[in-house]
Amino acid sequence: MIVEALMINGQHELDAPPWQQFESTLMATSKLIRRAFDLELAELGLNLSEACMLLYVVENGAMSQTQAAEHFGMGRAPVGTIVDHLCELMLVRRVPSPSDRRVWHLSSTTKGQKFAERVVKIEIEVRKQLRAGSSREEREQLSVTLLRIQQNLAGIIEQHQ
Repeated sequence: MIVEALMINGQHELDAPPWQQFESTLMATSKLIRRAFDLELAELGLNLSEACMLLYVVENGAMSQTQAAEHFGMGRAPVGTIVDHLCELMLVRRVPSPSDRRVWHLSSTTKGQKFAERVVKIEIEVRKQLRAGSSREEREQLSVTLLRIQQNLAGIIEQHQ
C-alpha cells in the first residue's frame, strides 16, 4: 500500500521527473493560487501581498512596519515597498510614533476600510472557485497534511539557524 501511494504512472515518486513529484505539484499549485488572487485583485490595483497587508492593518489597527514585517515573515524593505503602494493609493497611512521618531505606525484610512470590504468579497469568490469539486473532508485532510509538512520544514530551517 505504501509503495503504491508513492507510485506515479508506474514509477516510484522519487524516480519520477521533477514536474511529477509531490513538492513540484505543491509549488505549482501555490503559484497558481497567488496568480488567481493577483488577477482578481487587479481591478482594485492590488496584488495578494498588498491585499493581505491592507486586511491585516484594517483588522488589527495601528502597528509599526516592523510588527507587520514580523507577522508576515518578511524583511522591512519588502514590507516598506508594499506599504508605499498602499499609501500611494491612500488605503494606509504612516504616522510617526509619538515615543520614537524613527518608528512609523501604519493605520488604515476610510478608503482603505472600504477597499478591505471589496477585497474580502473577491477573496470569498476566489476561495469558492478554488474549492469547487473538493469535499470538506478532503480539504481538512489536505490542511492536516500541509500543516505537518510546514512543521517538518520549520524543523529543517531551525537546524540551520
